[in-house]
Amino acid sequence: MELNVDRTAWTPGHHPHLYEINTWAWLEDLSLRYARPVTLGSVPEEEWDRLRFLGFDLVWLMGVWKRSAEGRRIFRTNVNMFPLYDAALPAWSLDDVTGSPYSIQDYAPAPRIGSWSDLDAARAKLHERHIGLILDFVPNHTGPDHPWVQSHPEYYVQGTLAEFRKNPEAFFLAEADRSARFIAHGKDPYFPPWPDTAQLNYYNPELRSAMIDVLRSVAKHADGVRCDMAMLCQNDIFTRNWKSLLSRSKPPSEEFWTLAFAAVPGFVWIAEVYWDLELQLQELGFDFTYDKGFYGRLRDSSPRDVRQYLEASASSGHRMVRFLENHDEVRALSAFGKDHLYAAATIMATLPGLRFYHDGQLEGKRLHMPIQLRRAVAEQPDREVSALYAKLLQISRDPVFHQPDWKLLEINPDGDTSSGNLIAYRWKAGREFRVVVVNLGATAAQGRIFLHEELEASHRYSFHDLLDGSEYERAGKDLIENGLFVRREGYQAHLFAVSTLN
Repeated sequence: MELNVDRTAWTPGHHPHLYEINTWAWLEDLSLRYARPVTLGSVPEEEWDRLRFLGFDLVWLMGVWKRSAEGRRIFRTNVNMFPLYDAALPAWSLDDVTGSPYSIQDYAPAPRIGSWSDLDAARAKLHERHIGLILDFVPNHTGPDHPWVQSHPEYYVQGTLAEFRKNPEAFFLAEADRSARFIAHGKDPYFPPWPDTAQLNYYNPELRSAMIDVLRSVAKHADGVRCDMAMLCQNDIFTRNWKSLLSRSKPPSEEFWTLAFAAVPGFVWIAEVYWDLELQLQELGFDFTYDKGFYGRLRDSSPRDVRQYLEASASSGHRMVRFLENHDEVRALSAFGKDHLYAAATIMATLPGLRFYHDGQLEGKRLHMPIQLRRAVAEQPDREVSALYAKLLQISRDPVFHQPDWKLLEINPDGDTSSGNLIAYRWKAGREFRVVVVNLGATAAQGRIFLHEELEASHRYSFHDLLDGSEYERAGKDLIENGLFVRREGYQAHLFAVSTLN
């Protein structure tokens, strides 16, 4: 069913807000809270209302597809995972291990999630609130028990008995009535193979067509897809990863993603991508690409490194996915600590790009839940963290933060060298603008910011801090000559709404 909804808010130029929900765990939690079984089709209205109240443009329902039964068995017996299960859910049982949502047996809703009608009902509820629905697309692999393993083994990368003997962890044996084949497990070239996956062969044009058919099917029920490990399907990377097993096959001339974008127009395309390949995937046509570089620098590097990164990526920033946590990363509060989180959350919420929030992040959860589990131990919300996110989401809903006119600002020293710890930038819409100043250092920092392009010498200006309510008046002539003096304690920020007083 085609639903009438304005899609402009989901485009790179709008800098949309996205919320990732671990769907299975969310439904388990709702079932407990409402004391009744909840599927996607019976989620209470107030839960959808909350997502709109918080200002989200897109919701990613992660993990709605039918999971591999064989993958579930693997993770129920993988003793290396048990400590992770213990940390997230003491006294877990085998029933709590549902397998990975990235080991897919079928692109149909898992029975626990609901039916196609339930999925469509959830999308309709989101559309009523002007929110788009994002679902998973896992291009690189399927579960080892996907029907294609039996019906179309040629869709997969295969090895020989000799290759299996050399590297048994890289393959699994797929047996049929009259044949047996060693099929490769999917892999990232820098890590061991994923034991619950079967590697698809992107040299095979029939496989490419079949995956595009999957995308067409998904597009009937969603507004976009988050593409898992999207760079693994690029021709050059796929060749480097699998050339030893495909030496007799001819590499394709076209990129798979080029064909996919043409086949499913008007979709929102989000790429999980690493290894500094973000720009390549943007050039292919992805609307948004993960920005792991920003996350890593914000967490582990110096403020100067963060600034240099923002300078280098300024032209592509509106198509970056900015995040502090997701289902693969540790919780933001655990990664940054509460003091540092104040600065990190402020800058993430107000930079250009897709602003990505993860289920539980807004409540300040600390426990990282493995995606193979259906639930985790309950945590009490951190009130300070919740209040911070609520304020930042409210502030960043302002249309000024959803315009194309963003600029990184220079900060000159004033009395010492601490200005190097400050990051400053401004947003502008007509005569209205905002100035964000964040101290990414642990100690006080000060400096002077020049805003020549936005100011007139004959005017007086009010700088109203939307974070703490303070207000400062300054003369335009003084600001033009001497700059705006700012001083912030460690990990603190200003978020100024600037207005003309005369």
